[in-house]
Amino acid sequence: MGAAAMRRSDASGRFQRQDHDHGRCIAQALDQAEALSAGRGARLTPLRRRVLELVWGEHKPVGAYDILELLSSRGRRAAPVAVYRALAFLMAQGFVHRIASRNAYVGCGQPQARHAAQFLICDTCDAVAELSDRRIEHAILEGAERTGFAVGRPVVEVQGICPACRDKASGAALGS
Repeated sequence: MGAAAMRRSDASGRFQRQDHDHGRCIAQALDQAEALSAGRGARLTPLRRRVLELVWGEHKPVGAYDILELLSSRGRRAAPVAVYRALAFLMAQGFVHRIASRNAYVGCGQPQARHAAQFLICDTCDAVAELSDRRIEHAILEGAERTGFAVGRPVVEVQGICPACRDKASGAALGS
C-alpha cells in the first residue's frame, strides 16, 4: 500500500500528511472508544476493539471481508456475522462510518457527538477526509423538510482527487 493510500482525514476534514503519527492516532481512537463506551454503559468487547483497531489501521475504507481476512491472518477465527455485529455496534456508537459507495468502513474522528458526515473520497488512492459541515447538514435537512422527507442519516459522499494525488499528477505532467 502506497504512502498516499495511508492518508485519511483528521477531525477537521483535512487529508493526513505522510509524516502523521499513525500509531498515536490509532491509540487515541481506541482510548476514546474505551472511555466513551464505559461512559455510555456500552461494552467494547475484545472483538469490537480489534475490529475498530483494524478499521483505523488501514487509514482508508476497509470492507468487512477485509477485516475478516485480517483477523484470520492474525490467528483469530471470526465468523462474518461476528464482524458485521461488531461493525454494527461501532456504527451505533459513532466510532466508525460506513462509506456506502465503497461498501467499507472508516474510523470516525469525532465519536463523542452524533453528527452528519460528509466524505471526500479520492478515486486514485482511496484516501478519505471526513467533514462535518453544519451548513451542508442544514441544507439537506431543509430540503428534506420541504418535501416531507424524514432524514435518517444525512451522509454525503463526494468522489474526486485528493491533494497528494493532484500534486503527483501535476508533477508528472510537468516532468513530461
